[in-house]
Amino acid sequence: MGVILLVLLLALILGGLGFAAHVLWWIALVVFVAWLIGFGISRGEGAGAGRRRWYGRW
Repeated sequence: MGVILLVLLLALILGGLGFAAHVLWWIALVVFVAWLIGFGISRGEGAGAGRRRWYGRW
């Protein structure tokens, strides 16, 4: 009985991890698209030497 519960618990953990990883991939894709849009907007503002970038000074 204990082995069956352990296998079921392991399946739930791995299934939940798979779902979480799937959601994290979608979030990463959205962040990447937002970064590309921000990069494209910053490139289209002109070539000013003292221009401030949207992410500040690093």
